[in-house]
Amino acid sequence: MEATIQNAENVQRLMRYTYGIVPIVAGLDKFTNILTDWKHYLAPPINSALPFSASTFMSIVGVIEIIAGIIVLVRPRVGGYIVMAWLIAIALTLIVGGQYYDVAVRDLVMAIGAFSLARLSVANVHE
Repeated sequence: MEATIQNAENVQRLMRYTYGIVPIVAGLDKFTNILTDWKHYLAPPINSALPFSASTFMSIVGVIEIIAGIIVLVRPRVGGYIVMAWLIAIALTLIVGGQYYDVAVRDLVMAIGAFSLARLSVANVHE
């Protein structure tokens, strides 16, 4: 029984760092575009409805992702749900844009992982 609890805690810790660090890195990259040019992932209908440039929007997105990642690292029970909702919103945006369905599916799978992190963190009274 003790080994099972320790394994669950190890999985929760790994997921906590993954779902904390990855949004922070992706958020920081919204300012540098080293990984990709993030504006391409913005659905044209959303882009045309914005009162500012796509670059400005992606900077805002970057700040939100950095904050979400920090919340996951500090409070994974709450942060897991925040990242889950964020990933679902990104996937829906990609689907509305009519492209990048592969990325949308990946983000939905990652949302399930973020949900799992939040649920695992409920059991960990130290979080």
